[in-house]
Amino acid sequence: MTIITLAGILLFSGFGATRAFSDDGVQLSAGQTVYVAVYSHIYSGNREQPLYLAATLSMRNTSFEHPISILRVDYYDSAGKLLKKYLKEPLELGPMVSVRYIIREADTKGGSGANFIVKWESKQKLTPPLIESVMIGTKSQQGISFTSRGQVVEERSR
Repeated sequence: MTIITLAGILLFSGFGATRAFSDDGVQLSAGQTVYVAVYSHIYSGNREQPLYLAATLSMRNTSFEHPISILRVDYYDSAGKLLKKYLKEPLELGPMVSVRYIIREADTKGGSGANFIVKWESKQKLTPPLIESVMIGTKSQQGISFTSRGQVVEERSR
């Protein structure tokens, strides 16, 4: 295998991609599109009985110094149908500021495969915000709660 071929393989496999890191090794970004799984219900038992859940989408600016802009917060159902756009204009989150959006337990339209798409950006590279969903529900005397961390699906290009 020639050096050029090996370099091409490394480049296309992502090893040649450059990413910004802080001095202490933390990955930095100036914006991302993030997919966050959220469950309006889950199933239990042999009969697949639904357990309806309240869900909270939480977004936390992790920068001590810089604001970020939230450009998009869209809620989709299991079939990929857009159910709700939460923002009409960008929302600025100052340093260390958090915001949340609630899906009520009675709102079952999203289904077990619902999700949020969140898009954010910043004027400079910084530590990405923490974006996750928290689901909680009760049935009889049983309670369940769990979280789902956002997955970056697109990095902002400059």
